[in-house]
Amino acid sequence: MMKTEFADKYITLGLKIAYYRKKAGYTQETFAELIDKSVNFVGQVEGPGTVRGVSLETLFKIAQVLKISPAKLLEED
Repeated sequence: MMKTEFADKYITLGLKIAYYRKKAGYTQETFAELIDKSVNFVGQVEGPGTVRGVSLETLFKIAQVLKISPAKLLEED
């Protein structure tokens, strides 16, 4: 478990990634390949019970693959 004071933000980020991934029609497996990560990584990031950070590099790659602005994944709703 990652130690952070922003756990809620990491969880929200993961849920947003999952939402946009599903909206784009990708399985976790396909998506993992497209962003050059393991299925385990995607599962950890998207899992509501896990706090898993992503690098900016990965965040930009995710946004590119999902054809959305990186800001969409970070903005507060």
